Amino acid sequence: MTKPALHVLLQTALLLGPAYAQNIPVQEVVLDNGMKFLLVRRYGDPNVAAGWLAKVGSANERPGTTGISHLIEHMMFKGTHTMGTSNIQQELKLIKQIDEIKVEMRKEERLFGRLQRLGETEGDMSKRSLYYQQLRSELLAMQKKEQDLLVPEELERTYMSAGAAQINAWTDWDSTVYYINIPSSKLELWFWLESDRLAHPVFREFYAEQAVVQEEHRWRTENTPLGKFEEQFEALFWQSSPYSWPIDGWTSDVKALHREEARTFFELHYAPVNLTACLVGDFDLIRVAELARRYFGRLKPAARELEPVRTREIAQQAMARMIACAETNPRVVIRYHTVPAGHKDEPALTILSSILNGQTGRLYRSLVLQQELASSVAASHVGARYEGYFELEVTPRPDKRPEEVEQAIYRELDNLQRVPIGDKELQRLKDLSSTSFYRSIQSDFSLMIGLLVAEAGPGWKHLGSFPGKVEAVTPTDVTQAAMKYLSPQKGTVTVYYRKGSELRATGCCSSFPNICETQTTKW
Repeated sequence: MTKPALHVLLQTALLLGPAYAQNIPVQEVVLDNGMKFLLVRRYGDPNVAAGWLAKVGSANERPGTTGISHLIEHMMFKGTHTMGTSNIQQELKLIKQIDEIKVEMRKEERLFGRLQRLGETEGDMSKRSLYYQQLRSELLAMQKKEQDLLVPEELERTYMSAGAAQINAWTDWDSTVYYINIPSSKLELWFWLESDRLAHPVFREFYAEQAVVQEEHRWRTENTPLGKFEEQFEALFWQSSPYSWPIDGWTSDVKALHREEARTFFELHYAPVNLTACLVGDFDLIRVAELARRYFGRLKPAARELEPVRTREIAQQAMARMIACAETNPRVVIRYHTVPAGHKDEPALTILSSILNGQTGRLYRSLVLQQELASSVAASHVGARYEGYFELEVTPRPDKRPEEVEQAIYRELDNLQRVPIGDKELQRLKDLSSTSFYRSIQSDFSLMIGLLVAEAGPGWKHLGSFPGKVEAVTPTDVTQAAMKYLSPQKGTVTVYYRKGSELRATGCCSSFPNICETQTTKW
């Protein structure tokens, strides 16, 4: 069967625009290798918000390789065969030699790890193995030679010299997103550079970058007042889901990753069928589609079909609690398992969060204004690709105990389950949701990000169809969602106390200040 010409496909897409997503005229183009492009033309702005998504994140990892998705995100900024080096052939030889040294170092590390497990040695292995010290010296010498060949940050500087801005990326549970704002006159540069770092990446400075990733984790998690406790809370809340480990990865895993593991992971998960690009701005649709085919069309199709994440979260059977003493004001965090993005119950849960959230929400009116128990409240529903959760966070007033606040929260949830929401309140919340949505898509950049985030979960069309689903929510839907998901005995609770204060519930902070930092119990 003869394929229709590209301009015919685009003309058809233009006619069907609103059918692709409510009020968002997205044109979808799929290349022969499986890569998808989402194109939204908006007249007038000389810049284009451009980004692309790899449907891979920490959930696609396994124990032993956690953090590999985030590390690959860093590698993608290190350049290609043509960017970031003064002599690619010499550099590739050095990389091979570095990897061979790392293989020998891993053998020594495994032996030392076995002795540690048996209690026969301790301390720093580099000080106890002469052979390891020799290997490490050779590694440092090779890395120095590699450094001499590098042209640092050439990718970013090339973009900036062309007038681009907001060059960055992020990794989350289900996806890795790379984005930029670039002048429409420089779009071909974007197509060349982005396709080049997918077609010919060089994972240079791999082992040095492991230390950078670990430092990021220390900065964002270990050196913040609540970071390490929030990390432990995630591991408590998610019992079987791969969402349980940090997106940055466990330190022991990140330190042990090998460059070859990263290459294999990249080749599997960065295949064209797993990639979606999105451009929003003033550009010629026909030309952009031709550039997509010319540059990204050269990416090789996937060697094998990707498997979705298999391990799902088990049903929670009982309340779980974590008591934490930290350098923070007391607070109560309650979280419940719900549904992934795109699930039929997601709109009702979104309304539920709106009922409780903010200074016009029920929690604020009740706990802050009427009962004077709390100083701030927040409620949210988060739907990811495979799982979801509903979270409440309340900060007690200085003269109130967290236990009092927690019980007051349960009373509000009980009221939601027993008394249906009124039509007037429900319509007000729907109007607020609709207004917020349409404001969010006014920005080219926000629309581009929104489409990619939706594509990582239920698909990009979900972004445009969701407001209509929220509008269709009934009072009965809200009551049933509250009864189904916000069951107190199935919550996971963290109660924070200020470190050094009296903790009457457990006698922890004041009685045992040196040995009791966090207590985790399951009821």
